[in-house]
Order: sequence, then C-alpha cells, then structure tokens
Amino acid sequence: MKQCTLSKEISLTGVGLHTGKEVTLTFKPAPENTGYIFVRNDIEGSPIIEADANYVTNTQRGTNLEKNGVKIQTSEHVLAALVGLEVDNCILELNASEPPIMDGSSKFFVEAIEKAGIVQQNANREEYLVTEVINYLDEETGSEITIIPADEYQVTTMVDFGTKVLGTQNASIKHISDFKSEISESRTFSFLHEIETLL
Repeated sequence: MKQCTLSKEISLTGVGLHTGKEVTLTFKPAPENTGYIFVRNDIEGSPIIEADANYVTNTQRGTNLEKNGVKIQTSEHVLAALVGLEVDNCILELNASEPPIMDGSSKFFVEAIEKAGIVQQNANREEYLVTEVINYLDEETGSEITIIPADEYQVTTMVDFGTKVLGTQNASIKHISDFKSEISESRTFSFLHEIETLL
C-alpha cells in the first residue's frame, strides 16, 4: 500500500467546543512520512505538535496534546476523519488551540478531505503487524484496550458510562472503508449534569 495525502488545501471555520473561540482549521498536503502534524499559526514561530501518543496529556473530554507548552485540544474528530479516509500525511494548521467542533462529529472533516481530494504518494505505507495479544487497562478510568492478532481487520468498541439513560453500547466495523458511512456521523454528547461546567 502506498502513502496518501491531500491533493490541495482546504479550510473550515467554526467554534472550539471547550474554548468557545472562533477558529480556522486548514488541511494541507504533506510530504511522505510526515504523518499528522498540527501547526499553531497564532503563536510566534508557528510551533508544531505531532499527533503522537507521547504528547497526549489528557483524554477526559477529548484527546489533548501538548508539546513544549503548546496545546491542541479535542483533536479526535479531525484525526478520526484522516484515519478513516486512509490519509497518511497531513498538515493541520490552526489559529487557536482547538479545532472547530462543527456538529460534534467527523462528518464535516470527512467532506472537506474528500472535496480537497486524496492523492497517492510514492512511499510505501508502514504497517504494524500484530503477532501476539496486547492488552492495556487504565485502573483509574476503567478503560481497556485489547489488540488481538487476526487475518482480517476488525475494530469493536463497547462503552458503559454506568447510567440507565445510555446503557451499554457497542459497535463494530470490519473495513476501514466503512468509517464514512458507519462512524463519521456519530456525534459527541454530554450529560445534563455536565452542561453547567461546559457553559
């Protein structure tokens, strides 16, 4: 499989969910082996924060990244759209710390990426081959992830927030190409008791 990037840049404007700030997010084509990088053009020197697990500082209300004191908040919807459309390399330029929330899903990001177009690059995509069961449990939150060797791709998720309103929910996809139709329109939510803090 070859790596892919965008064929041209495209911008979206909206409001950050937690910051409440107006923000413009620009998806830009990136060279091979770049991965996903955020660029804060509202800060002198336009610092770069790679979308790297080593920079994750918080996952309570979104996936937050921080490098050298520079933050990116609520990155998960944007990153999900890129992964879901199998884009390997992209520069994400922001003029605030948080991408626009749009409607609370990945849908508008998916549409923007498709509108910009996806092009194949020359470099091969590196893939991680799972050869043994990998399990991680966060004792504090109760979150758990298990990766199991398989001949075919499949992701299954289950959530249980300990409330009768939502109950236990689960979802599964067997092909990453199903992301757009099956996952991208799923929206974030809040409980009523959390609204006052959010406001």
